[in-house]
Amino acid sequence: MEAKSKILLIDDEEVVLDSCTQILAGGPYQVATASDGTAGLRLVQEFQPDLVFVDLKMPGISGFDVMEKVHTMDPTIVMVVITGFATISSAVDAMKRGAYDFLPKPFTPEEFRLITCRSLEKRKLVLETIALRQEKEMLREHFAHIVSHELKAPLSAVQQSLFALEFELSKTLSESQKEKLERAKIRIDDLIKLINSWLRVISVDINKLKEGFTQISVKDEISKALDNLELYAVRKDIEIVTSIGDVLHPVIGDGLSLSEAFVNIIGNAIKYSHDGSRIVVNAKENGTDVVISIQDNGVGISEEDLPHIFDGFYRGKSGQAMATGHGIGLAVSRQIIEAHNGSIVVESELGKGTTFTVRLPKWSNQP
Repeated sequence: MEAKSKILLIDDEEVVLDSCTQILAGGPYQVATASDGTAGLRLVQEFQPDLVFVDLKMPGISGFDVMEKVHTMDPTIVMVVITGFATISSAVDAMKRGAYDFLPKPFTPEEFRLITCRSLEKRKLVLETIALRQEKEMLREHFAHIVSHELKAPLSAVQQSLFALEFELSKTLSESQKEKLERAKIRIDDLIKLINSWLRVISVDINKLKEGFTQISVKDEISKALDNLELYAVRKDIEIVTSIGDVLHPVIGDGLSLSEAFVNIIGNAIKYSHDGSRIVVNAKENGTDVVISIQDNGVGISEEDLPHIFDGFYRGKSGQAMATGHGIGLAVSRQIIEAHNGSIVVESELGKGTTFTVRLPKWSNQP
């Protein structure tokens, strides 16, 4: 059985309290009344209403003061002003103090029922929004736990094993083996740094995270991404042509995260390109932005799939035959780029190729 909505009526006129109570009688409501602000505030604590109707002109504590105190007690409670002295200025003041609506006296039963239903719907939406935020926060915490324990811990163990191997075999390793071991250590270290970076994004306010951003070179981060993808491109006989401006302003951000975003986007282009084809990576300045584009002549994205391409765990039907992985790379890339106050858009035509365009605000020392 659905719980009844709780409604509190605060008014110094007994006839108003009686008439409003009668209007709500028989409905899915629990109704409480108070004849002054002090009694009303006491009932707010005891009764815990969903909706409060409050008169502005009352002896003792005014309706304005009641609203301010109710908002302090529980900002999710919906408040509606009822008054016989309705003016534009009083309505504005009431809204500033947290009133949801304004009902001038005299009012009809239909008007009162309508505003009651509308206000309770508002309360329901407010509580649902809070619940969704809490659920989102729980998911963030759960994801942080997975990242920390299921990814970071094994990588840290691998890293320690590599350190031990390097020490134990230092006298027997050839130069080539030492180089391979060093590359493996660097890659593991990069992954751990990336996980730490994303743990900060998950658990720390993004504005605080931005306080730790530094000047970074887009050209350098693209180069790192291309180095990571070189063998993948060679295996598919794909030529990657770069056209990067000689002078690009730095951007503010986290280099490791941006490099990961470029790895995801360029790697996606390689994945969905035909063997022996070409990918063009372009970076230039345009006004206040550094603009990076990655263009391929691959399978393309259908019009049906295009709106969902940045959704997590989504893989378009047009490229399923060539796809591997879980479909989270582009979703993560968008999160990284948006965390840097940038944007990413995609243009594509099925069978003709795809172009991703990233815009990042360039750093300027101008105030």
